[in-house]
Amino acid sequence: MIVTELIEMKRDGMEASAEQIRFMVNGFVSGEVSDAQMAAWMMAICIRGMTPRETGELTLAMMHSGDVVDLSDLPGVKVDKHSTGGVGDTTTLVAAPLVAACGGTVAKMSGRGLAHSGGTLDKLESVPGVCVEQPLDRFKRIVRDLGVCVIGQSGDLVPADKKMYALRDVTGTVQSIPLIASSIMSKKLASGADAIVLDVKTGGGAFMKTVEDSAALAREMVRIGDSLGRRTAAVITDMNRPLGMAIGNGLEMKEAVDVLSGRVPESDPLVRVCLTLGGHMLRLSGLAKTREEAERKLLHALRTGEGLRRFRAMLGRLGGDVSYVDEPERLVRAAELVPVASRASGFVSAIDAKKLGVAAALLGAGRFKKDDVIDPAVGILMKKRYGDRVEAGEPFAVLYVNSRERFAEAYEMISSAVTVSQEPPKEIPLVYEVIE
Repeated sequence: MIVTELIEMKRDGMEASAEQIRFMVNGFVSGEVSDAQMAAWMMAICIRGMTPRETGELTLAMMHSGDVVDLSDLPGVKVDKHSTGGVGDTTTLVAAPLVAACGGTVAKMSGRGLAHSGGTLDKLESVPGVCVEQPLDRFKRIVRDLGVCVIGQSGDLVPADKKMYALRDVTGTVQSIPLIASSIMSKKLASGADAIVLDVKTGGGAFMKTVEDSAALAREMVRIGDSLGRRTAAVITDMNRPLGMAIGNGLEMKEAVDVLSGRVPESDPLVRVCLTLGGHMLRLSGLAKTREEAERKLLHALRTGEGLRRFRAMLGRLGGDVSYVDEPERLVRAAELVPVASRASGFVSAIDAKKLGVAAALLGAGRFKKDDVIDPAVGILMKKRYGDRVEAGEPFAVLYVNSRERFAEAYEMISSAVTVSQEPPKEIPLVYEVIE
């Protein structure tokens, strides 16, 4: 096959065969297809799109570009949960151990944060000693013993996606539903899951800004999962404001511990979304028939402390110092705490989640480049939620600061991230739609 002809085919809107798609993907991994050629092919996909069959074939080609994990020797339905990325989004740390406490099998390979979105692995590593790079046999042993384990992806898992994503990031080809769907689903499928729950974020702090675009992406991923024999559901959740009150790795770990310890009200938005996602994980696992039954089981695991016990045990098996779970305040010891005061009295009518995520990264809680070093103790603790009353001069957030290097920039960004109005704002749904 001739690479330029395949690029021209897609440029002209023609449908590629499975063999042609595999040739492009495998050639890129081996080096026979250059960065420039792959960038041109992906730009053609951005402009022309892909048919559902093509997207499925691209997912399979990427999935089989490296190792494929076999979890068939583990008991039960292996269920995974994936978020498309958000701010203050600690759902994996809460939902996964609760599902395990209800009899589920959660074998999850997760990722790191980049730019304004947080990463589960970075949050786990805020507990001293935690090692997320584990051999497969040890990963399986922890899942078998506890029902849950979250580790980093193997270096040989979906190498095509690693190379393609790095190229998409610098060539303006990130915003393409076929490319996003195949990227996410190839990793989930290669990780060995039998069932997948997708948390598709929508709004200002998400990569998909509208409910319509988020639903289109969700439908495509559910279709791919179903066509390949995986039980798949997608939940479209709001990211026009941070989900939790904490933004930053140690802060979010502490918030997860607080939720699992029962110190956060069950009506809290973070808890509600965790129960929704966990409920779908139980249903796809065959452990609950209805949403109501699933929620009852999850709340029992929360109220009895069994979810916290599983979480604590998992951290210990990953090498973590579990005394930080018993005393989570130790996770967020920063040199100084700086309040950010409201400039006006009224109601919090808008929160720019992306600005808060970027500001937390400026403080040292996130990465702008993959090799940036994260400070686990820094970040932002929100004191007010969307719709809350705030007085002029009253802090709506507190910054946890260890370095003043980019502090001024972060402070100004946070100050401008919250809008205060005289009238209470309209309610925004936490969950917009469920697609199965």
